[in-house]
Amino acid sequence: MIVNSALNVDPADRGHLLTEQANPRSAQLDQLSSLELVDLFNQEDQRTLEAIAGARDALAAAIDAATEALRQGGRLFYVGAGTSGRLGVLDAAECPPTFCTPPDLVQGIIAGGAGALVKSSEGLEDVAEDGAAAIAQRNVQAQDVVVGITAGGTTPYVQGAIAAARDRGATTVLIACVPADQVPTEAAIDIRLLVGPELLAGSTRLKAGTVTKMALNILSTGVMVRLGKVYGNRMVDVAVTNTKLRDRALRILCDLTDLDRPAAAALLDRSNQQVKLALMMHLGQLDAEAASERLAQHQGRLRPALEVGEL
Repeated sequence: MIVNSALNVDPADRGHLLTEQANPRSAQLDQLSSLELVDLFNQEDQRTLEAIAGARDALAAAIDAATEALRQGGRLFYVGAGTSGRLGVLDAAECPPTFCTPPDLVQGIIAGGAGALVKSSEGLEDVAEDGAAAIAQRNVQAQDVVVGITAGGTTPYVQGAIAAARDRGATTVLIACVPADQVPTEAAIDIRLLVGPELLAGSTRLKAGTVTKMALNILSTGVMVRLGKVYGNRMVDVAVTNTKLRDRALRILCDLTDLDRPAAAALLDRSNQQVKLALMMHLGQLDAEAASERLAQHQGRLRPALEVGEL
């Protein structure tokens, strides 16, 4: 049986949640001109930056926990429903092309499955047992990290997933846009993104959605940086799977070496389209096999692998 304090919020009390309150600054929303609407949205969106700053310690803790989990062979899961679920799936889907991660390393779970990505299925968020079943289906283990995303904090599907993941020993994270005193959590890491009431009351695809996307950007990118998939500010593990990404790979090689574009292209081909390996080969003056071994000795982190060669 799934038990969590957030699931016990009386529906009659949900109107008191921060995400459900009416915003006094938009009381005349339906009377504004288009320009006034744009200006008001712009003013309100400034609050997303403040919310991220207010959650900086919790975000850093989540980065540290997920980094360590992935280093130990674990996985990172995002779980949500509606907009929150779509944002989690989006962030997970962008990791393989950006960082060349295996598709199962970062996974997005949304109530209703793939169909809910393009068609509203919000009614499916109300069953905590379904969230728990999704965790069981993916065989979540103690070395995994499960991030529950729910703007109002009360989504049963998400809370069921968090409870099930906690029972399996996984590290749990909650991302919500309501204060902890409104909806407490038993998640190990508690990220509260307090952007205040929406301009359109209750429409959490607005500020809450924006700040959630910002937090996920920080979390996933921060983890990949810590795992060595970035050199300087370049995505050296980018998957070279189309013309645009090959062009990006070549620009990275040209910028970080003394090579011109044809020479960079030849190097990229010799490295089997692996930018990091190509850089290790060129900067370390190694062949592909030796460069690959050097990177493996340093858990795929280019900078320490290069520094060893300088000693």
